[in-house]
Amino acid sequence: MEGIVTVLKPPAMSSSDVVVDIRKLFETKRVGHLGTLDPEAAGVLPVCVGRAVRLFDYLVDKPKEYLAEIVFGIATDTQDAQGMITERSEKIVSESQLQSVLPLFCGEMEQIAPIYSALKHNGKKLYDLARAGSDVPEKKRSVILDRIEYIEQTGKNRFLIRIACSRGTYIRTLCADIGVSLGVPAHMSFLLRTSSGPFRLEQAYTIAGLKTLKDQDLLAAALIPCEKALSFLPPCVLADNRMKPSLNGLETSLRDSLTGPVRLYSGQVFLGIGLADRSSVKLVVNLFENDSSFR
Repeated sequence: MEGIVTVLKPPAMSSSDVVVDIRKLFETKRVGHLGTLDPEAAGVLPVCVGRAVRLFDYLVDKPKEYLAEIVFGIATDTQDAQGMITERSEKIVSESQLQSVLPLFCGEMEQIAPIYSALKHNGKKLYDLARAGSDVPEKKRSVILDRIEYIEQTGKNRFLIRIACSRGTYIRTLCADIGVSLGVPAHMSFLLRTSSGPFRLEQAYTIAGLKTLKDQDLLAAALIPCEKALSFLPPCVLADNRMKPSLNGLETSLRDSLTGPVRLYSGQVFLGIGLADRSSVKLVVNLFENDSSFR
């Protein structure tokens, strides 16, 4: 079995824990997730199984969508509800005030990563440095926020927002920065990832649900085939007689001008990912299902 399974990760479970469970369920070591989700966050965690791990570079950079609850009046050292309180305020934020500043955060921006993050400095994760009481260097990264929507007020000084953004965006940092723009301490109290690239919440399975499918001998049904997961790539169809040369790593001339990664076919047979450079194309990720070298 190979492909991508969309896991519904619960709070208090790490992304690494999910990988361990998927390895046991699918009985293979060739497993990897497509982007860490913080332990206390919930939602979509796509996990590659078998040769699908080769698709990491083509799937990991896809946009993400989140639902987050922002709480005003309290700031924490981790920028979420699990941290130590560092600041309080009695100031009340209204719906209109929040809605007025959200457009300011759309577009490309530079974020300062929270000190409690998995980014590394000299080989050590920032959260390990912070927990040890060491000085944590400031780490910046460029991110893109495509859309921020106000959803509703969930309580006193509590609001639900939806964010569509690039990989690497810290939603808890966004919540803290929104508070700064309003002059009120703030933190993120809840985070749900509703999509990661083409993988969406409505197609996600809990670990318990996957165990039930395995007991019913239906586990393969939870896997999204590699070909389907790559549907965002343009197709490139070779003549039938180019299958063997392509599988052997040889280039094939193109009639049509194509550039970049493509879904490569020989006739109607899916071969994998090809890399086109206008005049020719070469198979770079072999996913041909009858390739004996992968048996």
